Amino acid sequence: MKKKIHVFGASGSGTTTIAKNVCAKINYSHFDSDNYFWLPTSDPFTLQRPQEERIPLLESDLSSHDKLILSGSLSGWGEMLIPLFDLVVFVYVPQGVRMKRLEKREYERYGNEILPGGSRHKSTNEFFEWAASYDIGTFYGRNLQKHEKLLESIECRVIKVENDSLDDSIQTVIEAIFE
Repeated sequence: MKKKIHVFGASGSGTTTIAKNVCAKINYSHFDSDNYFWLPTSDPFTLQRPQEERIPLLESDLSSHDKLILSGSLSGWGEMLIPLFDLVVFVYVPQGVRMKRLEKREYERYGNEILPGGSRHKSTNEFFEWAASYDIGTFYGRNLQKHEKLLESIECRVIKVENDSLDDSIQTVIEAIFE
């Protein structure tokens, strides 16, 4: 049985949803990399936590829980922690599916504020542009090429989940944990 799992992929690929559902089904603790990368602010996802604070916070949680799943990317800031995992799951979903999920999620989070004239319209459009570039890697931060290169360097078991069915993805991860 695998005890420390890292689930990552592009924004909107379903990593957090998969991780939360798997944790609920098999009684693991869930952690999200966004909670380490971003400072909690009234306008979320706008102020990065300093890297020298992120790593110790995440290391503390990883070492204090026996069975856990971390969702989200460590790309560009937390790769040195990947050896702590005994299973890594890379989730790939086609861009069109991801972007529809992101549009729905952003509207659920912020409502009409993402529409023209809204306080989050500009930042939401910038986020969508960044997320849409994942497959071709034209923007900073995580992208498919960086993730594929990272996968080549991981020594523990790696599985790739490449479909847009969350139920199938959840079942695939559970099976990999208990193999």
